[in-house]
Amino acid sequence: MDNFFSYISKPVEHEEVKLWSETNNICYLKLELFHDFTIGLVNLIYKTYLGNNDGIKINIENRDNENHFDWCWNKTLENFRKENIKIEPTGEHYNFFKSFILETFYQQENTEVKMSLDRFFNDIFDFDITFTMSDLDLLTTIYKSLDKNLINNLQN
Repeated sequence: MDNFFSYISKPVEHEEVKLWSETNNICYLKLELFHDFTIGLVNLIYKTYLGNNDGIKINIENRDNENHFDWCWNKTLENFRKENIKIEPTGEHYNFFKSFILETFYQQENTEVKMSLDRFFNDIFDFDITFTMSDLDLLTTIYKSLDKNLINNLQN
């Protein structure tokens, strides 16, 4: 239990974060790109979701939520393609974001938690704040899955 508590709460020293980014071949420009992609997706979901708006409870089925996520995902990919940044439409990155957002947004009853996704992802991508090992693992998962599915050959 102590190890788990340490994993999710103990701050990682700045030097360890630097070593982590070098070990995982984290490119700052790609990190910025993936941050923009993630926030763009989350903001589009916020702006276009019809459920639970202003205290009005609309009965939306799970399939409707999945369709909404897929529409937002494809629209975000399209927006990036317009900038000549191509990302594969399906793969582990898609599966990760879909399952994460279905659980933490669409299926979330607490509005405060639901509407904190943008702040959560901004914090995960912010190298100026203190990280935990849990944060670094999540950032690694996001970075590597998007990097693996980035079609463009961006320079490091």
